[in-house]
Amino acid sequence: MKRIAYGDNEWHFGELRLPEGAGPHPVVLIIHGGFWYAQYGLDQMDIMAEDFRARGYASWNIEYRRIGHEGGAYPGTLLDVGAAADHLHEVAASYPLDLSRVVALGHSAGGHLALWLAGRHQLPVDSELAVTTPLRLKGVLSLAGANDLHHMWEVRQENSPVVALLGGTPAEFPERYAQASPAQLLPFGVPQVLVHGTEDKHVPVALSTDYLPKAQAAGDSVELIELSGVEHFKVIDPTSEAWPPIVEALRKLIG
Repeated sequence: MKRIAYGDNEWHFGELRLPEGAGPHPVVLIIHGGFWYAQYGLDQMDIMAEDFRARGYASWNIEYRRIGHEGGAYPGTLLDVGAAADHLHEVAASYPLDLSRVVALGHSAGGHLALWLAGRHQLPVDSELAVTTPLRLKGVLSLAGANDLHHMWEVRQENSPVVALLGGTPAEFPERYAQASPAQLLPFGVPQVLVHGTEDKHVPVALSTDYLPKAQAAGDSVELIELSGVEHFKVIDPTSEAWPPIVEALRKLIG
């Protein structure tokens, strides 16, 4: 594993794991969750990253400023994730990566961020979140993702972590919600797979079942894998019954 900085802040880094062989290797861009809060970090995705490496994929497990960090929340959290993704262009100059086969995979809040990466080319050119040449993704895997920030806010209202991320409610900051929520940036033109357990108490499965028809109506190719009896954290456990369909979904997306 190689830790590589993509910026100057202490949270601006990713961990690159390379499989055996000469490459170039397809890449899984991994984004951890934790409702965007500072106490949750990329280490919760280490076992997953190692599993992917053993299967022949490179993984880029990224860290970013979160709620509670100086410069975290909006817009810093989103800018960091975008910068970490785009830094793969520089990483690929030194390591054998196939940037035509990059799939963003995120869990929970990371699922939101993975989908947002796929849709950020839809941002207005004057948006503070916009960049001129965002990394092009081959696909997105959202695991128990907070795919629609308006919907996620409705789940908890003023106690929602979305309020902490964006600084207020949809009525107070409609532009922030419009530019930070994947559901508001559709279509992406990128295949998406949503994986969600029916027993998820942290991010209800409705965040995926409701997002699915919106994305399909917008013209995107989207699949929902609904896992009966599965809770929030099983989808990041390679030893769980949730893992085989995730691996198969990744295989199809990455080609």
